[in-house]
Amino acid sequence: MAILNYAPPTNPYLDIIYQDDDILLLNKPSGLLSVPGKAFEHRDSLQTRVQTVFPTATVVHRLDMATSGLMVMALNKPAHRHISKQFELRETSKTYIAVVYGHTAAESGTVDLPLICDWPNRPKQMVDHERGKKALTHWSVLQRNENSTRVELKPITGRSHQLRVHMLSLGHPIIGDRLYAHPEALEMANRLNLHALTLSFRHPQSEQALNFETPVPF
Repeated sequence: MAILNYAPPTNPYLDIIYQDDDILLLNKPSGLLSVPGKAFEHRDSLQTRVQTVFPTATVVHRLDMATSGLMVMALNKPAHRHISKQFELRETSKTYIAVVYGHTAAESGTVDLPLICDWPNRPKQMVDHERGKKALTHWSVLQRNENSTRVELKPITGRSHQLRVHMLSLGHPIIGDRLYAHPEALEMANRLNLHALTLSFRHPQSEQALNFETPVPF
């Protein structure tokens, strides 16, 4: 599926939460690609913007274009290897905030459904019990509104679109989701209501535990 009318926000152009000699923590806005797309008009991305200021910066993990929130980038190869390994071994911890359509029956739960690319409809993902890769999400209710619910999401795995598909599987798509929400849920917000709130990992040099948080914009 092509990106239609790609017009990423430019104010602020870069929102740097923290920086030192090894790492950068950034607050990515909704509507900005994490890395450049293949087409020339999709070259603007968080990576491109950061590399104009920090040429050695590399992306360790990604957020969907429509998702906002915390991303860490490495400023040298040893830092990149160290943090990548932490993601690979699931030693990092991430918390997301989302607003989903309707009211969940329970106050909390776990979604354990394997995911695979829905190839004819890519970039969409889908549940596939035979070929899908393991995907695990813990969720809990923060607040119930008139026809939506604010939830905290803790992904244990990091599959593409994991939180969006897992919430959809419960019958509660994230509002403002152009890929997965039904028309009513889509119209409830002018952006995907999914935000990477917290990120915890060990510093690649000092091994010190680091915890970052960025405010929810919706």
